[in-house]
Amino acid sequence: MSFINYSSKEINCKIVYYGPGLCGKTANLQFIYKKTAPDKKGKLISLATETERTLFFDFLPLALGDIKGFKVRFHLYTVPGQVFYAASRKLILKGCDGIIFVADSQVERAEANIESLDDLAFNLEEHGFDLNTMPFTLQYNKRDLPNVVPSDEMDQMLNNRGVPWFDCVAVDGTGVFETLKDSARQVILELKKNY
Repeated sequence: MSFINYSSKEINCKIVYYGPGLCGKTANLQFIYKKTAPDKKGKLISLATETERTLFFDFLPLALGDIKGFKVRFHLYTVPGQVFYAASRKLILKGCDGIIFVADSQVERAEANIESLDDLAFNLEEHGFDLNTMPFTLQYNKRDLPNVVPSDEMDQMLNNRGVPWFDCVAVDGTGVFETLKDSARQVILELKKNY
């Protein structure tokens, strides 16, 4: 759920990048951070332990406008994708306003994508959210690799909700901002319904 800061006239929203281990969540955030103007972003924070890492930062986009005089600030988070970090993933989802699911397009990662998507739906339900009704965008990453599932098959496999999806190569930025803009647009539409 978004947080309103009345003194700074900002609405703070949380978008979480979710997906299986090594699918490109971190590459997405690093690219966005690198390309965002210094005066429009906070620090890139990495919460790392010996075995997992969560990245997050906040930014104030230029072109998305405001809501009743309030600017919208987005906080972007990644979750650790490995199966054994379920508690961390669940905690990071708390209070989220939108989800970007980063799927690894490699043929051998198809099952991991499905398991991670199921895990996402389950963890959201634990917080009282329904993946069918919240802002949700799919990203099919690693499209530059030779052994990938065709995009339409990825869509059949993962997109039974009919949400927007984007092909991506996060390491070079292809599709990264398109995915984020769609997610931010959906979050703002939800905010406008509620404020």
